[in-house]
Amino acid sequence: MAKFTGVLLASDYDNTIVNTGAVMRGEIEEARPGGATLEALRYFTAHGGRFAVATGRALSAFASHAGELPMNAPAVLYNGAALYDFATGEYLETNYLNAAAMARAQEALDRWPALGAEAYNDALDIPAVQPNEITRRHQHLTHTGVEEFRSLRDIPGPVGKLLLEGDHATLEQARVYLVSQPWSGEYEIIFSGQNLLEMTARGSDKGSMVRRLAARLGISMEHVYCVGDETNDISMLTAAREGFAPANCVEAVRQCGATIVSDVCHDALADVIAILDKRYSE
Repeated sequence: MAKFTGVLLASDYDNTIVNTGAVMRGEIEEARPGGATLEALRYFTAHGGRFAVATGRALSAFASHAGELPMNAPAVLYNGAALYDFATGEYLETNYLNAAAMARAQEALDRWPALGAEAYNDALDIPAVQPNEITRRHQHLTHTGVEEFRSLRDIPGPVGKLLLEGDHATLEQARVYLVSQPWSGEYEIIFSGQNLLEMTARGSDKGSMVRRLAARLGISMEHVYCVGDETNDISMLTAAREGFAPANCVEAVRQCGATIVSDVCHDALADVIAILDKRYSE
């Protein structure tokens, strides 16, 4: 039996595997996985490990990158709203937003017209309302087109995730408004970056979907490890036997007890796999 048989490693993509923050800031044109990261992942999977990406991205925004990685397990998409098998080209599980979510989120856009929003469905061009500079940077980052709608109410479903975009202070006001509503318990509302506020169906988080993925693979949570840098990664970092975070992670991730490794620019996943290599050699 190979040393990593029965082990699952699930990792965030943006600012954990690739330095997309630098792309958003205009410092580099495109972000790619580091050579040491790819070498370590190939070693991990060649020795029986199962590797999955757990991302907030839509299918259309991640599909072109899936082939760059030696991923041999289904991917978590839409921040936990879907489990997608790239090997077969099909969704294995979904937990989409209910129809009322669109109108409810539109109320926040009406209150704060400087905010933009993206709605993640299966369209090749991401539906957007009130696109702003953050939306355009996101479009450049993911290499997806944007189809503009007048209102979230007009966007066809099903929708896995809504993403509100703008300056952090305005997004925080919108978050407080949304979580104060009597229906807020139907949703997960969480930051995935300083300029990004996510809204998914209740129970659609990375931690919940990684648990379901492990169950599908027949892997005990005692042998599940997760890596991530942002607040929306905490649910899977704390669900895992051990959560890891690149040194560029936000403070909330440090506070959740994650083990800190190298930053995204210095192949954080290579550090993680080196730790697991030692653990599973003992």
